[in-house]
Amino acid sequence: MSFVKLPTPAWFAAALALAMMGAVLLRSPLLGAEAPVIIAPPAVDNPKAAGPPQTAVLAGGCFWGVQGVFQHMKGVTSAVSGYAGGDKKSAHYNMVSAGTTGHAETVRVTFDPRQISYGRILQVFFSVAHDPTQLNRQGPDTGTQYRSAIFTENAEQAKIAKAYIEQLNKAGLFDTAIVTKVQPLEGFYPAEKYHQDFLVQNPAHPYIVINDLPKVENLKRAYPDVYRPDPVLVATTGTSN
Repeated sequence: MSFVKLPTPAWFAAALALAMMGAVLLRSPLLGAEAPVIIAPPAVDNPKAAGPPQTAVLAGGCFWGVQGVFQHMKGVTSAVSGYAGGDKKSAHYNMVSAGTTGHAETVRVTFDPRQISYGRILQVFFSVAHDPTQLNRQGPDTGTQYRSAIFTENAEQAKIAKAYIEQLNKAGLFDTAIVTKVQPLEGFYPAEKYHQDFLVQNPAHPYIVINDLPKVENLKRAYPDVYRPDPVLVATTGTSN
C-alpha cells in the first residue's frame, strides 16, 4: 500500500474508471478482498464486564482496511492507524514502507469491555480484517511491515490470543496454518494524519474499492450483530486515547 497523490486530471480520470471497475469487482468472489472465513468465537476469553476502556493492537497488512473494519464495529470507541514493533525515531511512513525498521502497519483498537470482549475483537481480526495465513504480506502488499501480528499489553491478552490461534489451527477452517505472531507491545506510534480515516475519506480510491470496502461489507454480512453503519473517526476521537 502506498499513498498516491493525483498529479494530473488524466490520472484522476483513470482512478475513477478503476473505482467503477472496483464496484463490479465487489460482486465477484474471485477478485478483490476474499470472503470471510466464518470462525467460532474464542473458547478462552475475558467476559464482558464493567471497567475502563481496553485496547487491542493488531497488525494485518495495510492499516487503511484494518482501521476501516474496526471503525464500523459496535463497542469500538477508537481505531487509530499507526506503527508497532520498532523504535519511535523510525516510526514514519517513508521509513517503515522500506521494510527495514522492524515496524508493522498496525491499528490500535480501543473498545468498551461492557459491550465487547477482547476475544470478539480477535474473532473479527482473524475472520474479516485480514488473512492470517499470509506470511509477511497481505493481498497486493509484501514485506515485513505488512505482517500479521498481535501486540499484547498484558499476560491475559497473550493467553487469549495464543489459545485462539491454537483453537483455529485445530479447527482447520483456513487452507494453511495461521502465521500471526503474538508479542508484547513495546510501543505504538500513530501514523501521519493523511493515513487516518483513509477508507472513509477516500471511498473511491482504487485500492480501497478493490481491497478494503469488501472487508467492511464482509463485517456487515458475517457479523451483523456487531456492525454499525456510522464509523467512529479519528477526526473526532483524536489519536492519543
